[in-house]
Amino acid sequence: MSAADSDEDLSTIAKGGRQNFLGFLLRLVARLPFLFIAGRLYGMDTVGRFASALVVIELVALVCSMGEKRGLAQRITDGEGEHPANLVFDGMLLALIFSGIAAAFFWLVPAPMFPSGQYTELDRLIVLAIPAYALTEIVLAAQAYKHDIATTVRARAIVEPWTISILAGVYFFIPATSESGLSLAYLTSIYAGLAVGLWSFLRSYGLPKDWRPKPRYMGKITLRALPLATADAIEWGTRRVDIFILGLFAAPAAVAVYYMAQQIASLPQKLKTSFEPILGPVITKNLKIKNYAAIAKQVCQVGFWIIAAQAGIALALGVPGEAIMGLIGPDYVGGTGALAFLLAAEVVAATAVVSEAVLVYVARVRNLWISIGTIALQAVLTIVLIEAMVAGGYGEPFKAAAAAIALMTALGIASLIKAFLLSRILGHRINNWRWPLVWATAPAVVVGYLATLLPEWAELLFGIPAILATYGFVIWHRGFGPEDRVLFRRNVAPQGEEAEA
Repeated sequence: MSAADSDEDLSTIAKGGRQNFLGFLLRLVARLPFLFIAGRLYGMDTVGRFASALVVIELVALVCSMGEKRGLAQRITDGEGEHPANLVFDGMLLALIFSGIAAAFFWLVPAPMFPSGQYTELDRLIVLAIPAYALTEIVLAAQAYKHDIATTVRARAIVEPWTISILAGVYFFIPATSESGLSLAYLTSIYAGLAVGLWSFLRSYGLPKDWRPKPRYMGKITLRALPLATADAIEWGTRRVDIFILGLFAAPAAVAVYYMAQQIASLPQKLKTSFEPILGPVITKNLKIKNYAAIAKQVCQVGFWIIAAQAGIALALGVPGEAIMGLIGPDYVGGTGALAFLLAAEVVAATAVVSEAVLVYVARVRNLWISIGTIALQAVLTIVLIEAMVAGGYGEPFKAAAAAIALMTALGIASLIKAFLLSRILGHRINNWRWPLVWATAPAVVVGYLATLLPEWAELLFGIPAILATYGFVIWHRGFGPEDRVLFRRNVAPQGEEAEA
């Protein structure tokens, strides 16, 4: 591959990242009203019950998508001569079959969703989100293969969060739905997002041609997808197993505090997923021609972009953490410690995520075992640290912080192991760390500390922008080189074209 091709790939990744970064900002604006409504209108027990159910629903739905979020790109690339819509419909049919079975099971056996045993009949309807969630993953992956990230932004950053935010308030004021408003709002938002994805998918791919189910081929898809689907579920599960364990070992109040902190901390996590849809097709193209040097360069480049952005956002949300948690409600301020560790966890996890984007294609089974080890380590650490808090007589907020520490530790170890494995396979070093991250963090922390001396409204209104501005100024001038700044250019020409110009 020529240097021009490599630059074109980087430009494609940067363009997709920019579009999804816009989606991140839109999601941030839309998610805050939901957190405020859930925290202020619904009680902590209701929020905790909703959070516990959500863990099971989204995990099962992700498994039922059969790893197509990342595996679909390779199936379409390898399926020469087959109509792309046919290949996508194969995956959609499989997802419908498995998700339908799963939804029926959890409707009949709701205990795993509601470990406290408290739920309403309307709460049980949340199982209907499983097939819609799985299908949304597939159609958005299909659009990403065509470099259409705008649909993902519309579905996941505008339609879904605004639907759940608005309807959570509406359902609360309807007597028949006030107790189950969060579950019903979530269910409606998932189907709204699916409608957006399907509309774009049908316009891009059209209906399948001469398509009919092929049991033998679909069986092969299932077997091939199992390692990838399991790895996807485990990677997602590392962000949810802590809630599940808290539901078993702590009161619903602790689950509610942790869930709210996690919702805020998960906003930087969306920056990682901003690059995943567009990174997959680029990686599969380079793997086909065995251009390992280009892949290593892209992984390092994207990894640094993600860490740099996440660190800045983590500082902006973490330093004024008490004021942010206080917005949700005074009962949630105790989750500030958990919020800080969760934000740190997202930063250290970036290397694992970009490394896994390649490992799922070149070392599926080894990557799977590392992921299994990660979630097992996290589960053990979570239980041990929660028990330590109980033995020490600490309250529910400390149990939430313990779960966050366990997550941060497990993800940090996973990042080191996956980066080492990928560097061995590609024959090129994988390193996303740069010292300017420290140089940018130090003054941002000082500015943030000074902001905490202000009244809360001023801390949020002026402190957060000041932290971001300070961090951004230093990282731009001391950390970003010419290749890094590709991320912020709208039109990037390959080097050869620039030279001719």
